[in-house]
Amino acid sequence: MITQAVEYSLRAMVTLAKREGQPCTAQLLAELTDTPVAYLSKLMQVLVRAELVNSRRGVNGGFILAKKPAAMTIFDVVQAVEPIKRIRQCPLKISEHAGVLCPLHRRLDAAIAMVEHTFRETTLADLLNESEGRRPLCDRSSPITLRIDEPGAAED
Repeated sequence: MITQAVEYSLRAMVTLAKREGQPCTAQLLAELTDTPVAYLSKLMQVLVRAELVNSRRGVNGGFILAKKPAAMTIFDVVQAVEPIKRIRQCPLKISEHAGVLCPLHRRLDAAIAMVEHTFRETTLADLLNESEGRRPLCDRSSPITLRIDEPGAAED
């Protein structure tokens, strides 16, 4: 249900929200989100056109959120990148289902509606402020290195 483009875009938006208005270049954003820079650059332009992100050129340039994290939802990002498609009519074009969805498609649409509701209700600030002690994205600034050549390391 969530495409790679949406996942990368959400990673970028959460990262920008964490930076609290400090510009972030596409290169740095790609490194922080573990996203291919060329692909991320294209997605960032989509987010700029959707007025979710501002872009600045120059030495202190980069991308910043266009609004406060509390004013931006997951739904905003998803709709900008790859809009959610609800099932309004029979995808199989069965004439008996013209005015009413069959039980299968009605349930599928209900599931999509629940996801849409959750996305509309969840702001970027919510993701940053959850109290479970976990950050929305892993902190990649301090990688863990495991050495297997040390004495006493994982022997079977």
